[in-house]
Amino acid sequence: MSPSAPARFATTHWSVIVAAQDGASPQAQEALSSLCAAYWYPLYVFIRRQGYAAEQAQDLTQEFFARLLERDFLGSVDPAKGRFRAFLLAACKHFLANERDRERAQKRGGGMTILPLDWDRAEGRYSLEPAHVQTPEKLFERRWALTLLDSVLARLREEFAGKGKAEVFESLRVFLLGEGRSVPYTQIADELGMSLSAVKVAVHRLRQRYRELLRDEIAKTVVDVEQIDDEIRALFAAFSS
Repeated sequence: MSPSAPARFATTHWSVIVAAQDGASPQAQEALSSLCAAYWYPLYVFIRRQGYAAEQAQDLTQEFFARLLERDFLGSVDPAKGRFRAFLLAACKHFLANERDRERAQKRGGGMTILPLDWDRAEGRYSLEPAHVQTPEKLFERRWALTLLDSVLARLREEFAGKGKAEVFESLRVFLLGEGRSVPYTQIADELGMSLSAVKVAVHRLRQRYRELLRDEIAKTVVDVEQIDDEIRALFAAFSS
């Protein structure tokens, strides 16, 4: 895997980390910033569930990612040691432990790179998180899974829109989200002006492509492709815990 190869998040999330370690590639640093921006919310809810107030959690989340963007921090990261999901959670726990052990001499985030995170919506989203998810770790796992699935849906939407079929995607996406049982194929066929058989084929292909993109997204977060199936099981287990 080439550290300098440009891509959506380079080749994998780990390759972004590796490429950003020497600090020489602006593209790699930009990709790492995009990666942080995509996955900040699972860590925010983890910190909030630890008992921190909203403003404290915002400061801590910002500073954690500011540290993550620092070359010295990345230099100690070894992708071979685990999965990206587990790495982020462990790194955040370590960061919080250090924060509890000392008082900072300056405002959190002072002088560090600050990511443009959407704090205006953060507390609204957090208020909707299920109360029955008892531990911060379980809530992190659940929100990580939802974030990953949202990324898959966004990629699917982009593909359909690129083919001028955005309306088709919006009508068929219910069959990916567990809502399709209550929506008859005939209704979708009428809405889209398609035959019933054409809708069934389109749904089959949509589900197939969804599975392909899901595996592709998960492949970016693991070191070994043999871990993909385990991660898929963990992803769906997060919804039942």
